Amino acid sequence: MPTSVPVPNLGDSVTQATLLRWHKSDGDVVTLDEPICELETDKANADVTATAAGVFTRAPGVEPGTVVNVGQALGSVDADATPTAKSPATKAPAPTAEAARPAMAADGATAPTPTPREPSASAGHVEAGGRADDLSPAVRRMIEEHKLDPTKIPATGPGGRLTKDDVIKFTEAASPNSPSARKAVDVETGEAAVAKSLPAAAPLAQQAVAGVTRTPMSKLRKRIAENLVRAQQTAAILTTFNEVDLSAVMAIRGKYKEKFEKSHGVGLGFMSFFAKAACAALKTFPRVNGQLEGDDVVTFDTVNLGIAVSTERGLAVPVLRGADKMSFAKIESEIKRLAGSVRDGKLGIAELSGGTFTITNGGVFGSLLSTPILNTPQSGILGMHTIQKRPVVVDDQVVIRPMMYIALSYDHRLVDGRESVSFLVKIKELLEDPARMMLDL
Repeated sequence: MPTSVPVPNLGDSVTQATLLRWHKSDGDVVTLDEPICELETDKANADVTATAAGVFTRAPGVEPGTVVNVGQALGSVDADATPTAKSPATKAPAPTAEAARPAMAADGATAPTPTPREPSASAGHVEAGGRADDLSPAVRRMIEEHKLDPTKIPATGPGGRLTKDDVIKFTEAASPNSPSARKAVDVETGEAAVAKSLPAAAPLAQQAVAGVTRTPMSKLRKRIAENLVRAQQTAAILTTFNEVDLSAVMAIRGKYKEKFEKSHGVGLGFMSFFAKAACAALKTFPRVNGQLEGDDVVTFDTVNLGIAVSTERGLAVPVLRGADKMSFAKIESEIKRLAGSVRDGKLGIAELSGGTFTITNGGVFGSLLSTPILNTPQSGILGMHTIQKRPVVVDDQVVIRPMMYIALSYDHRLVDGRESVSFLVKIKELLEDPARMMLDL
C-alpha cells in the first residue's frame, strides 16, 4: 500500500511553504529518508524526505512555485510498485563536453562525475547534466534569486565549477544599463524579469537610467522586510542602553582560551559569556523572556535563545533551545554548528523557530551603537557592539578599559522601564564579575 509523503511540520507559526524544486521524478526508486523535494518558507529552505523505501509518485498539480500547506500530500511511495522506465521524450540529453569532463580533486586525482538530477524549474533554462547540478548551496541560491542560467556563466572554479565571484561578475556585467551586457543574459530570465517589475505602460528603455540596477527581491528578503515592518507597527518598541567593562571577560579568555579549546574542541568566544549572562538576567526578569498573545501574558520556564546570523540571503536567527541549561562549551559548540548550517543552507526549519529572546551582535561589523528591532512575537532583544578602549573613571582614577555599549530593545506594552534598565544592569554586573555566573549570584 502506498505511503503518503506529506508537507512536514515547518515550525512555530509556519503553515505554508513554496515548492522550490523536485529532486525526484515519477517512477524513481527512493530509499527511506532520501530527499524528494525542497521547500522554501519565510524562515529557511528545507528538504522533504521519503517516508518509506519504494517507487515515488508525485501528487498531481504540485509543480515548482506551488504554495503547499502543512500536512498536504506531495506524493506517495509504493514499496510494491515497479520502477517506471523513462520515455525518450523525458530522457535527459547527453552531457555537453564541458559537463562530461571529469572534475579534478584537490590532490590531482580524478573526482567522480556527479550524477545528473532533474533540471530545476526555478533556475532558468538548465539542461540535465549541465553545471547546474554541481553548484554549491550558496551559488545555487544566487542563481535562483537573480533568475540566471548557470550554463551561460563563465566558470573559474576547480573542475569548471561556478563560484560566487563568477555569479557576481556576471550579474554586474548584465546590468540593464549596458546594452552589450544584456545580450549575455537569457532574455526570459533576465530582461523579462526586469520588465515585469516595471509599469506595463512604460518601455524598458525609458526605465534603464544610467548607473541604476534593478533587481527583484527574493522571497526571503520580502518576508524579512514584512516581519520588520510588522514589529514596528504592532509593538511599542523602546531601547535602553548601558556600557560594560569587559576587562574581566577578556582576562578569562586570555588565560583559559587554549585549554578550553583543547578540552572541548571549540573556541571560547564572547557570545557564550553574553548568552550565560542573558539567561541569568532573564530568570530574574521573566517578562523580558515573555510575549503577548492577545490579552494574555505568556512567560516561559526555559530560555530558547536566538542568535542572529548574517548570511548572503539575509538575517537568520537560529535558536539554542534550553540555553539556560547549557554550559559554556555547549553554547559555543551549538553556536558554531547552527551558524555554519545557516550559512550552508542546511539548517532545519524547526531550529529557526520557537525562540523566546534574541541576541544580535553588530559589533562584528564595527557598530558602536544601535537600536535593534524586536524579533516578534518576542518582547526583548539584546544588542552587542564593538569593543573599544575608552577612558573611564575607576576608584576616582582615569584608566583605559575595553568597553562595550549594550542595548536592550523591548516591548513597552509588556516590559516596564524599571525592568528593562534593571535587566541591563544585571547583565553588566555579571560580565564585569564573571565568577557570579558560575556561582549563580
